Amino acid sequence: MVGRLLFGHNPLVYLSLALFGGVQWFLYHTRTGLVLRAVGESPQSANAIGYRVIAIRYAAVVFGGACAGLGGAYLAIAYTPSWVEGMTAGRGWIALALVVFATWKPSRVVIGAYLFGSVTLAQFQAQAAGVAIPSQLLAMLPYLATIVVLAIISRDATTIRLNAPASLGKPYHPD
Repeated sequence: MVGRLLFGHNPLVYLSLALFGGVQWFLYHTRTGLVLRAVGESPQSANAIGYRVIAIRYAAVVFGGACAGLGGAYLAIAYTPSWVEGMTAGRGWIALALVVFATWKPSRVVIGAYLFGSVTLAQFQAQAAGVAIPSQLLAMLPYLATIVVLAIISRDATTIRLNAPASLGKPYHPD
């Protein structure tokens, strides 16, 4: 019952689990994954041993953009079968918060994604069941859950700093 409630009959849920498994394996069991993580930690060191840091960073961004594009395509085609202005409704910020919540670990990202997705699903289930709560209050549940989770996790800033890539947000200019 719980599995059907969470996963339903949507093949993209299974694709997301396969993508998680593939990314997890790639990052932690391949030489290229090790290089990608090295570029995130110390681009100067990766460049010193001959890796093209800018190209690797661009490839990572392209992969992330392709995954976001897949999510956007699902949103525009299956979730809301028409284009509506503002249809993402800030879900991108929830995704960024999810990465911070997961402290850059893929296993935690997938757990957090399903946690936040379950909150969204609970909102729709409550509306369909006719719960006597204003729909605006139910619609803000995923964002409220995001704020609560970030407030809880931000109390331990050292954990976030220790797990974040060392060169996160820092521009790299090869010498």
